[in-house]
Parts: sequence; structure tokens; C-alpha cells
Amino acid sequence: MAQQIIAFTDNVAEKLAGIIGEISYDKLYVLTDENTFAQCALKIKDFILNSKAHVITIPAGDTAKDIESISKVWMELSTTGATRRSLMINLGGGMITDLGGFAAASFKRGINFINVPTSLLGAVDAAVGGKTGINFNGLKNEIGVFCPAYAVIISTEFFATLDNDNLLSGYAEMIKHGLISSNEIFNKLINYDIRSRDNIHLLSLLEESVNVKREVVEEDPFEKGLRKALNLGHTVGHAFESMMLEDNKPVLHGYAVAWGVVCELILSHRHCSFPKDILMLTAEFVRINYGAVYFGCKDYDRLYEYMTHDKKNDSGYINFTLLKDIGIIELNQTASRKEIDIMFDIFRDLMKI
Repeated sequence: MAQQIIAFTDNVAEKLAGIIGEISYDKLYVLTDENTFAQCALKIKDFILNSKAHVITIPAGDTAKDIESISKVWMELSTTGATRRSLMINLGGGMITDLGGFAAASFKRGINFINVPTSLLGAVDAAVGGKTGINFNGLKNEIGVFCPAYAVIISTEFFATLDNDNLLSGYAEMIKHGLISSNEIFNKLINYDIRSRDNIHLLSLLEESVNVKREVVEEDPFEKGLRKALNLGHTVGHAFESMMLEDNKPVLHGYAVAWGVVCELILSHRHCSFPKDILMLTAEFVRINYGAVYFGCKDYDRLYEYMTHDKKNDSGYINFTLLKDIGIIELNQTASRKEIDIMFDIFRDLMKI
């Protein structure tokens, strides 16, 4: 997999112009969603006008990350004469960079694209690392490919448009990066007040967090080994996300991941002797900042069923990424149905459900 250019900047339009000046292309497209177009596109308005980019807008929200939306993108590319030499800029959160990356990777067997994440979650997670895809048949990211963006441009100047919930959603992925990397990074993150809106401090933490992911992806681009570390919290988190979506009570991805991290640290403690004090510290941080997902024993079957569909599973076993300690990763761990039920019991106690 080609190495991505990852640029941190306080002037997105200037950085965009500089990067695309290095690329040979015939037509330029900007993909965004309705919310992002209204709130963020003004920051690169002059760039769009000067470059004569064709803007493609799709509905906002994760429910729009589907076959209908990607078909619309393909149709606009096709009917406006896009070629293999065309270039697409994905301006938006994780939904846009996931869907736009897949659209670009598959159109005419692949055109260049640049990700410009406008959410903290998109910046720290979806935009970096080459994973693209859409939801299908009620399952998250069921259809997709590995394909890195030519470049990712990250700036906190977009984050003024985010509410606290969406900031926290992205911050959950940063906490995960701290847990899989080092005590130093984890302690910085667990002690930072994300609601402070200190963008200078946040950009510094964000650069460290993105570099954790970049180093992992460069070593294992196709998730054959170490990259599975980035799945901490996601096996259970995606199950929470799917359950809430089915109940018409959708939650932000990062909230589901935060709850999933606590669950998988419980398994880590029971399976790998992960330190109880760090488990309790993380659980308390999550409870205070993210609240709790409310479910009862009758929901265990449903959550377990969702986990059986996880893409990381192997030979019929649910596959977890667990930790022996901060930065000490135990890949390809399994747990029995009874152990998973106990995990949910302890989680509910810790979250005071």
C-alpha cells in the first residue's frame, strides 16, 4: 500500500492548493454531504471556485453510507466525464471519507483522492489508513476495499462546527490509540479536557494520535497482524452500534467504541491480567463523559449475534484485540459465550446501569 501524505495545517485551502499542484489530473471533484457543505465548504470556497471543481453532495448521516449514495457518486462521475486521471477531494466526516474513498477506489478501477476530514473522528480514524467502504444489509462497513488516499489534510479549524458529543466521539478513538501505544500518550489523553476547546493543545494530541495509527498501518497495511490492534473496542462497539441502530436509537460511532473499549478491557483483565486500576480509570472516564448504553440480559443474545458477523472473526470464533498492559497487545483472542455474558454483567455494574 502506498504511503499516505498526512499534513497538519491551520490553512486548509492553501495546503490543498499546494498538494493538488503536485498531481496531474484532468477533472477535479469535491464530495461532501449536505451538513458539511453548509457548515464547512465556505472555508475552501475560493479554492473550489478557482479550481473549477465539480461539487457532489449527498445526504448527511451514517444511514446515507449506503449503496444508493455511492451509486449517486458513481453516476455523477460518469455523466460529467470523469476519467482515470480525475481527482476527488472528500470533504467531510468519516462517512464521507469512507464512502468517497470507496467510490474513488472503484470508479474506473481507481482514481486519486484526497481526504479532508472535518470531524475529529474522521481526522483520527476514518480518513487515515486506507480503509474505505459502505454499510450493507444492516452491517457496518460490510462492503469496501483497502485503498489509501493520496493525501490526508488535517486541521482543527473545522472543529468549531462540532458539538461536544461529536468531539467526544472522535476523542474515544484517541483514547484507544493511547491504550495501544504508551503510558505517556494515554496519560496525556485521559487528563485532557476535550470540552476546553483548546485547539492548539488538541492539534498536538491529535498529531501524536494519528502518528500511532500511521505507524501501525505502515507496518501492517492489510490488517494481517499488528493492525488488528486498532480494533480494540470495536468488536463489542460495533455490536452496540448495530443494536442501537436496529432500535431506531442510533449513537455516534465513538460513543459505541468508548463502551466497547471498557468491555474489552474487562476481557483483557480477566484473560490477560490487564491492570485493574487502569480498567477502573478508563471505565470512570467513559461513564462520566459518554454516559452508558442501556441494555438488559435479554439483549445479550442480540449483541452476541452481531459480534458473530464481525469481519475480524476467524473459523467461527469471535476475535478480540485485548491488552496485557498499556502498549502490550494480545491479538486474536477469543472468549466463550459465558465469558462474554460475564463481561456484559461487569460492564453494566461499572456503568451503574
